Amino acid sequence: MTFSLSLFPLGWQHYLLGGLLIGAGTGLLFVLTGRIGGMSTVFSSSWSYVVQRPFFQQARFTDSRGWRLVYASGLILGALVWRLGFTSGAAQATAVPAWQLLVGGFFVGYGARLGNGCTSGHGICGLGSLQLPSLYAVLTFMATAFLTANLAARWLA
Repeated sequence: MTFSLSLFPLGWQHYLLGGLLIGAGTGLLFVLTGRIGGMSTVFSSSWSYVVQRPFFQQARFTDSRGWRLVYASGLILGALVWRLGFTSGAAQATAVPAWQLLVGGFFVGYGARLGNGCTSGHGICGLGSLQLPSLYAVLTFMATAFLTANLAARWLA
């Protein structure tokens, strides 16, 4: 009981509900449209509106950016509904310094590009459709995350 409280001081039920909703949403997207809801492609296709570099102007980004923006808007709207409807309204904060968030964000973005997809694309959609390369990508993501978290805890403590 103490172990569970230390890992999940606010309870675990909302994490389970969130995971079920994410799985249902990406599954529904695939079943109804045949599209895969990975967020790194949503990010790149959104940038294709404003960045004219050849990478962002690939047909795979420009041809799909309409539905991907609607998909991303649904994620933002879902977070807003959660905040307004299911929390006390107090803003969440972190004690992590801004520079660490920026460096971490850079490495996550670089890793998503290097791995040809992000954790949502590989971890939710790829594993859900039993793709072996996605299993390798998720195992790599997780091993890197465990190693990085442990090294950061030792260096920054």
